[in-house]
Amino acid sequence: MQVTRSQISLFLCLLSCASSLGTRYTPDWASLDARPLPEWYDEVKFGIFVHWGGFSVPAFGSEWFWWYWKVALKPEYILFMVKNYPPGFSYTDFAPDFHAQFFDPDEWADIFEASGAKYVVLTSKHHEGFTNWGSPTSWNWNSVDNGPHRDLVGDLGAAIRKRSLHYGLYHSLYEWFNPIYLSDKQSGFKTQEFVEKKAMPELYDLVNRYKPDLIWSDGDWEAPDTYWNSTGFLAWLYNDSPVKDVVVTNDRWGLGCYCKHGGYYNCADKFTPGELPNHKWEKCQSVDTVSWGYRRNMKLSELMDLPSIIKDIVYVVALGGNYLLNVGPTSDGMIAPVFEERLRGIGAWLKVNGEAIYATKPWRVQAENATVPVWYTSKSSTVYAIFTSNPMQNSFKLLTPKTSYNTVVTLLGNPEPLKWAPLQTTGLIVLLPDLPFTPADAWTLKLDEVA
Repeated sequence: MQVTRSQISLFLCLLSCASSLGTRYTPDWASLDARPLPEWYDEVKFGIFVHWGGFSVPAFGSEWFWWYWKVALKPEYILFMVKNYPPGFSYTDFAPDFHAQFFDPDEWADIFEASGAKYVVLTSKHHEGFTNWGSPTSWNWNSVDNGPHRDLVGDLGAAIRKRSLHYGLYHSLYEWFNPIYLSDKQSGFKTQEFVEKKAMPELYDLVNRYKPDLIWSDGDWEAPDTYWNSTGFLAWLYNDSPVKDVVVTNDRWGLGCYCKHGGYYNCADKFTPGELPNHKWEKCQSVDTVSWGYRRNMKLSELMDLPSIIKDIVYVVALGGNYLLNVGPTSDGMIAPVFEERLRGIGAWLKVNGEAIYATKPWRVQAENATVPVWYTSKSSTVYAIFTSNPMQNSFKLLTPKTSYNTVVTLLGNPEPLKWAPLQTTGLIVLLPDLPFTPADAWTLKLDEVA
């Protein structure tokens, strides 16, 4: 029987697919780090981070309230407790007041969708150890047995997915005051009772129960990954879990891992590289620049304004990153109006300019400063030049793009082609129209057929 060229091509394609589907990862970093990052993550670019837990009840200072009060012994935290709570009041006494009585997951999901975010990451458990679901290994220190008496992780996840957004879960490996963890720590992490009885059972439970698209690990830095059994968990996650083909992970899996091992890199909180990194990365940033959790004592001057957020998003995406912007809800389940206003403002800007953000790639040059500072993103032969200050003039120079006879320049939000002329060897000068008002103070030039 004669085999045709198309049959050979089909066979090779099937062989390639089978090989890809059959990839098994071993519990070591060389194997795990070789796993390709699922494509959806690089395409979405912008997500919402939500810090919510027992710390939302005192809502003072920081989500690290318990630590600052009892370990760091910060005077302002001690004074806050002396002034507002009776003697003998413990941190665990806050939990019954975590009512979440106004929590409407559909309302939250509507706000997040309106922001233009494509993924949402909720704290399933912060360093205090309180879990936002009925963890079987966190008796009476969880949102089903105590406080809201609701499965917060499950309720929000259902609402998020109804809007076709990706759902991720933050999980702290360590717990400040868990006696089993402290015993392991006392042994120099030669024992692993906390990992075997608490940390790993919770991670497996979260994945099997809620099937998150993303695991945002944290609280890893006191012990090496060998203590946490991180590589064993990740091998299962990538090989056999119900989300093995879509799940994305970060880099916080043990002392010395961040910016080195895992899926994408967070590196430090609010990571701000000065040049294009050679690995997919994410900047997590909070609207409240002082705290990730909600603070009743926050001031307007401590919050990022809309232009600052848009500048940050543009810079991050131009350098190949994703932007995860945090808001801290109140203990009664509300997203503060000032946070909602910021999120809806981002969404309004992205409705016009999202083409220059979503599913883009870093261009050969990420930034330049001619007429005003410009950040570049790209898709194939289309380049986007995003500027975050009004040049206050009609002529606008771009020094880097190489134009051709087929080059077309438009301002996103305005379909009319703009007049332009080439500069000497590279670059062009564009005649700008009157720029439309935007509270974000950012505009985008779309350049088709440039190099």
